[in-house]
Parts: sequence; structure tokens; C-alpha cells
Amino acid sequence: MIDPGELSRSGSAETEREGFEPSRELAPPTRLAGECLQPLGHLSGGGGFPLAQADSSAPGGDPPAALSSRPGPVVPFVGLNPPFAGPFSGAPANRIGLAQWLLAPENPLVARVAVNRLWEMVFGTGIVATTEDFGLQGEFPSHPELLDWLAVEFRESGWDVQHMLRLLLTSEAYALSSRVRPDLAERDPENRLLARGSRRRLHAEALRDNALHIGGLLVERFGGPSVKPYQPEGLWQEVAMLQSNTRVYERGEGEALWRRSVYTYWKRACPPPAMLTLDAPTREFCNIRRMNTNTPLQALVLWNDEQFVEAARAFAARTLGEAAKDDERLALAFRRTTSRHPDADELALLRAALADFRARYASAPADAQALVEVGEAPVPAGSDAAELAAWTLLCSSLLNLDATICRS
Repeated sequence: MIDPGELSRSGSAETEREGFEPSRELAPPTRLAGECLQPLGHLSGGGGFPLAQADSSAPGGDPPAALSSRPGPVVPFVGLNPPFAGPFSGAPANRIGLAQWLLAPENPLVARVAVNRLWEMVFGTGIVATTEDFGLQGEFPSHPELLDWLAVEFRESGWDVQHMLRLLLTSEAYALSSRVRPDLAERDPENRLLARGSRRRLHAEALRDNALHIGGLLVERFGGPSVKPYQPEGLWQEVAMLQSNTRVYERGEGEALWRRSVYTYWKRACPPPAMLTLDAPTREFCNIRRMNTNTPLQALVLWNDEQFVEAARAFAARTLGEAAKDDERLALAFRRTTSRHPDADELALLRAALADFRARYASAPADAQALVEVGEAPVPAGSDAAELAAWTLLCSSLLNLDATICRS
């Protein structure tokens, strides 16, 4: 972590980048692809040209006319040639050689990229902010010495991801408060120097799993087939062809509705709508960094989606069963969602909200019954529908607090 006092020092990222320029000449460029001077017979029937029709002639035959008509020599594309340079010039030109190059002590790139992604996962922004680009067009690291130290620590630990995460999560930087001081907000608005803790909303999968876990519904068993949780009807039919075997969405039952989000069946032509609304990528292409937006539709999902309403009801039933008095229940529910006890003002607001919800559903028993029937999770026997509905709305409010859905 950099001392906030360093914020006042002169210079800029551009100055640091200029000082970094000479080191680029010392680093040999990594060749990613080249062209083979000899046709490869195994790529086609015999001529060695990928677009040629299979032929029983000897390898090295003439290319097809479609290729011969192009100007210049025609040669097929092939991989690394030569595959490695410098201390790796003797490495085999296969996957073993590639693995040796990736993990060799002389190659810091893999370790740097890996720890930078772990840092981004914990702190919100990587030491190199352009996580997807470590090249010349990427951003200069905010803490280059720290990045190198973490890379060496990762390598020397035997590439132990759990060790690195424990190291980051128990650091002083992670324990800092996320409160923004006016002087630091002006000097370091993006918190690149880590003078305060990071604050950002949980990812889509974590939001769903967190709500299910608080409600006591989350199935944490590892492994197994994909599952199909709640989703509005008819979405797949709108995008699927008539002969498609995934034209009809057959929702799961029982535990399949409450498994961790990593097991959710994903149809790329029509991904789970709640996940997309909460900024999950479509998975149509590789995505290193997720967007982080804040829209009214996201609040609509968290308040009204069947999965989240069911989680709130299960949370309410759990709270009613674990304490007898209202104040005890309110404090228990607040602590379960925010990891702290409510102060006097917060407790007063919770009491007032609960009183309003009780009055609302005492006068509309049909609405109360409709609310507690949302979702397939069983309702505790003997429950008063109006009381459970009132606590369901209160618990839904707690599940939607910034302190619950944001990590700070």
C-alpha cells in the first residue's frame, strides 16, 4: 500500500511510462505466429493446403487454383517458428515446451497476470487496471514493485491460489474503511493508491447466492449437472428454432432451484435474464473485466424477481423461528445481512417499517397469501400469512440495502 502522502509528489503516469521506455529494449519481443516455409501434408488430403480437396497424391502437391490465382507465394499458416528464443531456444516445440516457458522463473508474465487478476477480484481494480491487456497499450502498473513481489510470492508458493487470496484478504489494505475523505477524493478519485477500502456491488452470481444463503436455501453441494432455476416463461421459444432441442425451458424442481449460480444452465442465445440485468456477461466471447452499471431494472430484479422474493420469504421464516421478540428478530435479521448490529436510529426505522407492513397485510389477507406462496420453498406449518408477509417485505428491504449488496 502506498502512503497517501505520496499523492502530492510531482510527476505523472506519463512521466513514469517515459522512464520505463528503456527497459522495453531489453525485453525481446515474444513471437506469437509465423508462416511455415513447407506445406504440411496432414492439413488436407495430400497437397498440404487447408482449402484443397482430399487427394491421394504425394505431399507437397500444387495448391488449388483458387489459391494459386492470388498474388505472391501461397503458404499455409502454422504456429510458432521458431517457437522460443533466448534461454528457451532448446525447448521442444510442443505443449510441453509451452508449459515450460509459461512457468519458468525467467518468464514473469504469467505470474504477474495471475496475481493482477486476484488483486482485481479482491480490490475491484487491478494493479494494472487494464487486466485484459499487459501489452504496450495497457496501463502502467500503479505499484510495479508490489506487482513483482506478489508474482514472485505466487511462484515460490507453488502457484497456490488459496495462499495468495488469504494474503490479500488478511492485509491491512483490505481492512481499510471505505469512507471517502474529501482530500483523498480530490487527489485520488479512483483510489489507485489504496488510501481507503474498495467499495463495489457484488457480481450477479454472488448477489443471487448471497440472498439464498441468508434465507437458508442455498444448496452448497459441489458437482453435478447443470440446473434450471426460475425464469420467465416463453423466453427460449422466442429465440430458438423449431427443431432446437432447447426450445422449451423446463424449470427444475426442489434443490435444483437453489443450487449455486455456477451450476445454472446457460443458453448463449438467451442467457438467464436476471443475470444479464445484473451485468453478467453473455459468454458469447471471452470477458476479462465486467461492466458495473446501476439501473432501475436491477432494483426491479432484486425486489420482484421470483428467486429473490422467495429468498426473502425464507429469510423471514428463518428469523421468526430463531427469536421470540420483535427487537431480537430485527437485530438478528439486520446483523445477518450487514454483519453488524443496528444502532438505535436504525432499529427505530425497522420497527416503524414492520408496523406499516403489518397494517398493510392485516387489511389485505389475500395479498398476504399471494406473497407467501411465491416460490416452491415450503411455508412453515401453522404460519400466519399476514405476519409472514410483513416480515417478508422487511427482509426484502434488508436484502436490498447497500450494505448487503455492496462490498465495502
